[in-house]
Amino acid sequence: MDRLDAMQVMLTAVGCGSLSKASRKLGQPLATVSRKVSELESHLKADLLIRSSKGLELTPAGRTYISAARTVLEQLNEAERAAAGEYTKPKGDLVVTAPTMFGRLHVLPVVTTFLMSFPEVSVELMLTDRVTHFLDDQVDVALRIGDLPDSSLIATRLGATRRVTCASPAYLAPRAAPAVPQDLVDHDVISFESVSSPTTWRYWADGNEVAVPLRSRLSVNTIDAAIDAGLAGAGVVRTNSYQVADHVRDNLLQLLLEGFEPPPRPVRLVYDKRGRLPLKLRAFVDFVVPRLRDRLTVAAI
Repeated sequence: MDRLDAMQVMLTAVGCGSLSKASRKLGQPLATVSRKVSELESHLKADLLIRSSKGLELTPAGRTYISAARTVLEQLNEAERAAAGEYTKPKGDLVVTAPTMFGRLHVLPVVTTFLMSFPEVSVELMLTDRVTHFLDDQVDVALRIGDLPDSSLIATRLGATRRVTCASPAYLAPRAAPAVPQDLVDHDVISFESVSSPTTWRYWADGNEVAVPLRSRLSVNTIDAAIDAGLAGAGVVRTNSYQVADHVRDNLLQLLLEGFEPPPRPVRLVYDKRGRLPLKLRAFVDFVVPRLRDRLTVAAI
């Protein structure tokens, strides 16, 4: 049994919440993943996981082992980085994650420029709207929008983004624009909820949150589709400001209810700093931070 491999499989299974999800993530057959976990438990002569229809739960022994396994793998990664020379010059691979649309609009252009300046560094850019985990997903640096639940991470603020409501001039031409959030009940709304389910949009008035229950006229499953529908005059759409900045400046979309927007959400570059910082990561942070700040400033509306 490869104990280090078994440790990684166990950590992945715990992070994913099930053996089947770990199987898909690792690209290994479910039977192989299950066998490696069972072999590890047999080797330790202890049950580490409780398997149920609801997923996986760690036993007391499992919690202790997982904590120690994380430390071991972190130390191994640290040793490999040192041996590969990642502390003497910027070189090696970086895994970077960002929200899908923010990554496409802003992170990707900066990353391509970074690669031209650092020919010995390679970047895997993962664009996803789910929250990734640094150890389980083997992430080096992430772009996060909103509050950070994990205070152990190093975070550099890049700027902020507003949550805006907008519609096309063609949609608004035959009807009055909403003056207060409650007026939205008389408008066609584009949302990410099922058309058969109520949607709630939250606004801010006099220091208090205002929740407006709505029923969408059109439901889509991507922000790109929602914006396209808004541009086509299908209704009112709600997005982050950077996602529609160009359309607003070109007068293709008109901002609504600006006085009722919730507080802007911070945009941060986040990385974990439990050991020495590899030069490839330091170079990346130093390179992208000022450029992303400039892009967010330009994208502000």
